Amino acid sequence: MNREGSEMLNTPASLARRSAQTVTWADRLVDRFLAHWLALLLTAMLIFVGVPFLAPLFMSWGWTRAGELIYTLYIPFCHQLPQRSWFLFGEKFTYTLDEIARVYPDTDPWSLRFFYGTPEMGWKVAWSDRMISFYAMTPVFGLLYAGIRRWRPNLPPISGRLFLLTLLPLALDGGTHMISDMIYGISGGGFRDTNAWLAVLTGNAFPGFYAGDHLGTFNWWMRLLTGLLAAWGVAFYVFPWLDRLLARERLRYRRALAQRKVA
Repeated sequence: MNREGSEMLNTPASLARRSAQTVTWADRLVDRFLAHWLALLLTAMLIFVGVPFLAPLFMSWGWTRAGELIYTLYIPFCHQLPQRSWFLFGEKFTYTLDEIARVYPDTDPWSLRFFYGTPEMGWKVAWSDRMISFYAMTPVFGLLYAGIRRWRPNLPPISGRLFLLTLLPLALDGGTHMISDMIYGISGGGFRDTNAWLAVLTGNAFPGFYAGDHLGTFNWWMRLLTGLLAAWGVAFYVFPWLDRLLARERLRYRRALAQRKVA
């Protein structure tokens, strides 16, 4: 291209036209994001919470490196202790610490997270049971909210007080477990491992229900139920609140675009 042609492309009029085209493209992108933010967010969340379920699948297929990579990548987000995890493709859904110790005798908490399973026992999901009920169910309840808002677009968020109440059981259950683990370790002798206090309160009416973390125990049910409750609270408080905020932002943005077109 010669010099004269280059100068013609760089005239104020041509620069303004190219700028207008760029702004128009950017405006459309922003407007679509504001219109479909919930679908984009839920898609990203579902991918994030779904990947840990691929770890046991890959391990069962013999894709060891791929499975171990997922376990490693999700360490910052979950402790992955095997006695508090779900196992797939094996003999049982959950295992006690004693059962795990028969094949993996190291009970140090940091080392335990690197026990992924065996072909006989199956392979653990890269989420603990609490994270499955909380992390994984938050976008699932988000899908429920998205379905409800189709026929009730102005669904208000639950109150802030109710939202905090949905988080309180999770905080109490998780907090007491953390204190118990810090004081007694995870060897099974902590007050949240034996739950002897609950046995006293209930007159030991349900033998086999109080101690441990395996399927059907008090701890297993508490992790499941408190996580579900907190996930519901997040979905029906945070998502409607963001919906209102971004709807107002989209309206403001479209008014600004309309004024720009008039100008």
